Amino acid sequence: MSTNNKYSTLCIRGGLEADPTHGAILPPIYQTTTFRKKVVGEDQDFSYSRVENPTVAALEARLGALENSLPALCFSSGMSAITTLFLALLEKGDHVVCSDVIYGGTYRFLTEVLGNLGVSSEFVDTSDPALTEAALRTPTKILLLESPANPTLKLTDIQANCALAKQFGALSVVDNTFLTPVLQQPLDLGADITIYSTTKFIDGHNATVGGSISTRDEELREKLNYLRKCLGTIQTAQNAFLTLQGLKTLPLRLQQQTKNALIVARQLQNNPHIQTVIHPDLEDFPQKELAEKQQAAGGGLVTIILHGGLKEAARTLGHLKLCTPAENLGTVETLVTHNASMTHASVPPERRNQLGIVDGLIRISVGLEDPQEILADLQQALTIAFKEACHA
Repeated sequence: MSTNNKYSTLCIRGGLEADPTHGAILPPIYQTTTFRKKVVGEDQDFSYSRVENPTVAALEARLGALENSLPALCFSSGMSAITTLFLALLEKGDHVVCSDVIYGGTYRFLTEVLGNLGVSSEFVDTSDPALTEAALRTPTKILLLESPANPTLKLTDIQANCALAKQFGALSVVDNTFLTPVLQQPLDLGADITIYSTTKFIDGHNATVGGSISTRDEELREKLNYLRKCLGTIQTAQNAFLTLQGLKTLPLRLQQQTKNALIVARQLQNNPHIQTVIHPDLEDFPQKELAEKQQAAGGGLVTIILHGGLKEAARTLGHLKLCTPAENLGTVETLVTHNASMTHASVPPERRNQLGIVDGLIRISVGLEDPQEILADLQQALTIAFKEACHA
């Protein structure tokens, strides 16, 4: 794994100085609704925590430092960040082009919420820039990319796609949740906006739910900030404080989780019950050249496709002892997700199959446990699950 050591410093100290009041090293938790007006009729930095809060602002400063951007905007969840983004920038009649393999909640919001408001969405295999270009010929407001894709880990050439968006007058947005700024810098690759579920790797400890948006464009940030104020989708002070603490170890966690994930992936390739093992650092990863070009490392996620289907996948998750079946990722604990029935259950089955999110697909978010113990647990669960399937 090759990462720039500057992120270790930025994750701990980026954007912040010691508390000017008492010199506290940790930013205080400003658990308050409102702030005393210093001069009535004049603006001040903080007045009401639905609009801005000093603890949230501390997290925003640090996240901005990680991408050499303006201070980020933090939200109550990743989905509230996406909701605010789209409602701030889209209106009836607008068109969105989106990666075909994307988080199920994003797909649901685009199709079932924005679709009812008169915004059309087109889902395209953005791993082929020619298909993106064809889609962008329909006047498009936003190009939304997710790379690596959830849960297939398919990559999109961010630089090529963002250049196309600029050519056709669309804003480019990259969901960078899986890699974070430590392993991938979409703004440097031409993106206008990056978006995150901070719930995942950025927090890393299953302690908070949150989201964030970063940009280097003052006007865009102001539009998003204004709608966040209107909707009340800001992150809480308590969650911002906890996220700041998790963020400090992000580079170290990602380094070890990537190492563990590659160990797990390589050894699972020998399991007779597994048809396919996917991780960007594997030698046979089909987009390895692109992965090496735009990512510092492959990250902590491994996707496997079983020879069986739903029954075998469900049995496998049911027999896990160390690893935890759950709908989250990026945490210090190893979490295992059956995406067809969990994160992408709202996507129609025929579409899931078309995109490769088959019933036998399992996403493994590899944690910081001993990788051999993670493997042993996965192997024993697979063995029992397929033995039961033979006798069913």
